[in-house]
Amino acid sequence: MGSENGSVTNTNDDENVALIFGVTGLVGREIVKTLAMSNKPRWRIYGVARNPEISSMTKMYSFISCDLLNASETKQKLSPLQDIVSHVFWVTWSGEYPLDSDECCDQNRTMLANALDAILPNAKRLKHFSLQTGMKHYVSLVGETLSRGGEGSSVCYYSEECPRKSSGKNFYYVLEDLLKEKISGVSVVWSVQRPGLLMGSSTRTLYNFMGSLCVYGAMCKYLNLPFVFGGTRECWEECYIDGSDSNLVAEQHIFAATSGRVRENGEAFNAINGVGFTWKEIWPQIGRKLGVQVNETKMFDEGFWFEREMGERKYVWDEILVKEKLVQTKIEDLANWVFMDVLFRCPFKLLGSRDKVDKFGFKRKYRTLDSILYWIDVMREEKLIP
Repeated sequence: MGSENGSVTNTNDDENVALIFGVTGLVGREIVKTLAMSNKPRWRIYGVARNPEISSMTKMYSFISCDLLNASETKQKLSPLQDIVSHVFWVTWSGEYPLDSDECCDQNRTMLANALDAILPNAKRLKHFSLQTGMKHYVSLVGETLSRGGEGSSVCYYSEECPRKSSGKNFYYVLEDLLKEKISGVSVVWSVQRPGLLMGSSTRTLYNFMGSLCVYGAMCKYLNLPFVFGGTRECWEECYIDGSDSNLVAEQHIFAATSGRVRENGEAFNAINGVGFTWKEIWPQIGRKLGVQVNETKMFDEGFWFEREMGERKYVWDEILVKEKLVQTKIEDLANWVFMDVLFRCPFKLLGSRDKVDKFGFKRKYRTLDSILYWIDVMREEKLIP
């Protein structure tokens, strides 16, 4: 099936045809794998991204290189698919500008608008459009929500019915509103999946937690440094965020798109592992998996900042690549130290409820520690980390 900008062929009436935007990202790759392994029904898969990935996964789908900010290029490359596509998965976004900025909202809206304008005019087979946003749907990055939970409570669990935040900008709202506007009257069902902290393997992901964690572990081992958690004591000791295994999120996308249970006017679902955790509980086991120094009495260091301590050590990663014979990557392909500092010093808890998706019949749950250990193994098998 794999090809670069391959030609479009006719489809059988009973064949499902998936179009995945962001195919090289954490969830996009897992949607491909899950659909490719499905025999009933059979899927033909097209994947869209600006640049192809550096693995053999493209054998599983037809790859389309496309700059979604360019309306004419998007129309030229995607309109030939409009009369055959049955399911669309939107798992991409642009992080060029700061989150909650006008520029971020405008750029992401343009990307989705260009794609919809290219595929909707003659989308006679389109059944479902699955949009991915995230749990940041429930908070604003400006002063209103910089707290540690709801009124009179140390923890606030966000459900899909929570009202939108009025302060600041959130490009997730922009995408949802645009999708509703464009799809109204087209008889296409839509759903929104909202993951928390995503865990998976990719070299094309801006906020790549697993890549950052594994590069940090590899550098600690190489330099014989302690594997410390740098962040606030609250983030260390308390349940602070939900993990979202990218395989679970991919399966939830597919479940929402194919189960027939989502109503025509659309539904949003939290897409989270479903089992709470603290970093203090799982950090020692992560360290042991990565083969680093583990001193359980000295693993927390509030004064440790990833950007300050690791940011000037790019040369170390280059040395590790050569020594371990790894796939050639730049450190920024995998690690984002600023993201790690923000994550472990987050001023608010971001915890969600799984009640809605459970009631819809999607019962799969993961332990976040298991997800982390699994993805370390995957990244090792892919020769991305030692």
